[in-house]
Amino acid sequence: MVIVLNLGSQFAHLIARRVRDLGVKAEILPFDVSVNRILALNPAGIILSGGPASVTERGSPRPTSKIFELAIPVLGLCYGHQVMAEMLGGKVKANEKREFGKEIVNLRSRDGIFRGLRDKEIVWFSHGDQVVSLPKGFKRTASTNECPNAGFAHKDKSLYGIQFHPEVSHTIHGTKILSNFLFHICKAKHDWRISSLKNAIIQSLRKQLGREHVLLGVSGGVDSLVAAALLHRTIGNKLHAVFIDTGLLRKNETRDVRDVFRKQRFKNFHIVKAQKTFLQRLEGVSNPERKRKIIGHTFIEVFEGVIKKSLKKHLIRYFAQGTIYPDRIESAEPAKHVSKIKSHHNLTLPEKLGFTIIEPLKDLYKDEVRKIGKSLNLPKKLLWRHPFPGPGLAVRIVGKITSERLSILREADAIYLEELRRGEEYDKIWQAFAVLLPLKTVGVMGDARTYEYMISLRAVDSVDGMTADWHKMPAELLEQISNRIVREVRGVNRVLYDITQKPPATIEYE
Repeated sequence: MVIVLNLGSQFAHLIARRVRDLGVKAEILPFDVSVNRILALNPAGIILSGGPASVTERGSPRPTSKIFELAIPVLGLCYGHQVMAEMLGGKVKANEKREFGKEIVNLRSRDGIFRGLRDKEIVWFSHGDQVVSLPKGFKRTASTNECPNAGFAHKDKSLYGIQFHPEVSHTIHGTKILSNFLFHICKAKHDWRISSLKNAIIQSLRKQLGREHVLLGVSGGVDSLVAAALLHRTIGNKLHAVFIDTGLLRKNETRDVRDVFRKQRFKNFHIVKAQKTFLQRLEGVSNPERKRKIIGHTFIEVFEGVIKKSLKKHLIRYFAQGTIYPDRIESAEPAKHVSKIKSHHNLTLPEKLGFTIIEPLKDLYKDEVRKIGKSLNLPKKLLWRHPFPGPGLAVRIVGKITSERLSILREADAIYLEELRRGEEYDKIWQAFAVLLPLKTVGVMGDARTYEYMISLRAVDSVDGMTADWHKMPAELLEQISNRIVREVRGVNRVLYDITQKPPATIEYE
């Protein structure tokens, strides 16, 4: 196995997932874990993650220096690269010019972790500080115009550092770099399989739940569907799946979700109409965090009502959710020193619920969830449906939620997705959706002046949702989508296309 020491990175779990993709078991530990704990796991290698802190700051996170004396290969990434340099006698300083996004790196050494790569590689940077002098015994292995020490190594001690991120999909040969570290440097075993993970989840659920009944909140998305399938496989009709119609859903969402669960032969599937409650509580609220928390807490109240009214004959102690890794990472849970991006509706729950929370997918990324779903024989059409946030259209309307804005966005989004499918573009995209911006601009329709809303179209390419690039949409298709929205959706006179990457932007707007 390989240990990832989390120094506060949003990408720490992504690193571990990449390692697992390559067939090696990975476990994430806090950066200040003891040497004894590390040795007890007998790792083949250690990876130091990136992080939002600056090495030059007092109290910035760093591991024990003893990890560099264990004769275990260590790879430092971004902040981890800087920490290694500073702790071993090098120097780190803030650079006048920061590097964010794609860069060309020059490889000065094409062995070690760069074995089999080219002289120049496209990689992904995200840093302001950089290593300005190397520790004794280390050699420079990579550089850019702005970052002379973009890579270094002490090959005798198997210590490697790189300033960029090999774990993200935008580093073209990042997987090759990690593979070199795992198999060429660490001599790790290729013995991690998604099928074994699925069986382990089912066995763990069976052991924990026994003959207990479980309440599960479903949204119709991939995560909750796979979570439902795993639980149904484990406890059968003791699973009670509840779908809440919040009034914040896409067009025809309730009907489509009902049809999905009927086809999957779920006996205990309940639809609860709670549009009025959610919209009343969101009235006048524009702060994104408040929106998410209101929605999360209202979900729980509605579920409790379902139990009291419809499920009172069953003693239900367990509440299951389709939480996955990115939800936990972006909510800054549980890593120390991690920067909080946003709260997720299923992670803003009141402490005194009376339930034990079950999260079968909490250690998985979206593509892993889909692989497990495939092994459970779930339909491909459902597994490859684009992600949809739990708070729904509430976080796709920037600012206050009104019935008028919901109606406008619902229709615009439906047209957008319909045209993507018709143009055979939908399956090429990780996630696509429309956003209503709370600004009105002047337009002209039928020789008359209009003053109406703008719709922003978002479409991104990604592997796991942790990083994303804007999708290169055919111009003809964009024109068709824009024309239909402006022509058919009353209240819209302008359509924009978002071409921002993640980072610096998130995929969702709120």
